[in-house]
Amino acid sequence: MKMKKATLKDIRRQIARVQAAGGFYAKRLKGIDPEDIKTQEDFEKLPFSEKDDLRDAYPLGLAAVPDEEIVRIHSSSGTTGLPCIIPYTQKDVEDWAELFKRCYEIAGITNKDRIHITPGYGLWTAGIGFQLGAEKLGAMTIPMGPGNTDKQIKFMQDMESTVLCATSSYALLLAEEIEKRGVKDTIKLRKGVIGSERWGPKMRARIANELGVELYDIYGLTEVYGPGIAINCEYETGMHYFDDYLYFEVIDPKTGKVLPDGELGELVITTLKKEGAPLIRYRTHDLTRIIPDDVPCPCGRKLPRIDVILGRTDDMVKVKGVNIFPGQIEDCLKDIEGASSEYQIFIDHEDGKDVINLFVETIFTKKGERRKLEKAIKDKIKSVINVGVTPKAVDIGDLPRSEKKTTRVFDYRY
Repeated sequence: MKMKKATLKDIRRQIARVQAAGGFYAKRLKGIDPEDIKTQEDFEKLPFSEKDDLRDAYPLGLAAVPDEEIVRIHSSSGTTGLPCIIPYTQKDVEDWAELFKRCYEIAGITNKDRIHITPGYGLWTAGIGFQLGAEKLGAMTIPMGPGNTDKQIKFMQDMESTVLCATSSYALLLAEEIEKRGVKDTIKLRKGVIGSERWGPKMRARIANELGVELYDIYGLTEVYGPGIAINCEYETGMHYFDDYLYFEVIDPKTGKVLPDGELGELVITTLKKEGAPLIRYRTHDLTRIIPDDVPCPCGRKLPRIDVILGRTDDMVKVKGVNIFPGQIEDCLKDIEGASSEYQIFIDHEDGKDVINLFVETIFTKKGERRKLEKAIKDKIKSVINVGVTPKAVDIGDLPRSEKKTTRVFDYRY
């Protein structure tokens, strides 16, 4: 994608700001004159930044403004090592609300909706981002947070919620519980805005059918505002993003080379307006592709698009010399009749070799049907991914549900 002149101007300004702040980026970009960044090719010579760099800047080494201009901090949800602390100015908070409002509008949500928010609040950016956008939109906001499913369903009924904001895992849990209780007719949801984790077409179909809603896949990460930087429209042709605030690149994760539009690789983001903690060529480790401009969206919007997030480079596991991503398993299961959206992979080392047990929920109850299903799964994965697995069909609901993100892969080899 060709870089706009306005984007280059924003980038030069951001480089000057982070250099003047004297933090992490001042060291990373030492000796680089912002005015020398005259072309897209010049920009692509700049070094990348990574999550480990942000951790090394703990606690406030990323700040590009004086402390008195920081009105809030958020932190990544990682469970190992130091967290990434991201400072926000008042303008950052307002800009984030504007981006999220745009996402709601693309999803056809208006100020007449009642937005039921289940993601967590606190240092994590999720819940408060959904709320900021809803308030900016002027919609009634119901800030539930996660958990307490009984109360969630009661408030959906009593407050007549029309939009559910959730992780895909929790949306599925709520959908199954509503179906189980037979209260679907008392729920007035019409749309779901789902984020935080990859979800395949079978999970999407189950949630949509059981809740009776249109679903929208929202994207974001704490380091870059939070959720609300991209969303799909009703045509589901990829996620529209806002190039007046963000510059997206897709690179080969091994070489760092910028890939042509349409090729799958790792998403890299540069923030164009962020004040508290600007990011320059930040490697997200999310796998996607930029959809070429010559493939317009039927919705008519001129916003650029990325494909749905297909996984993460760090989700990959290597088994028997083959690189496997959870998304590949989902892609195989979506074509197999009787296989549900819910699965878990257990990898172990037995008798000198790696073994993969794949548990898949199924609607089939008869033993013969299940054996045929297991064979179909085994054959499909072998032909597509070229790795042997031992499928085990289990009942719907046997695998654990989560109020946050569902863990799909358990590797016990180490």
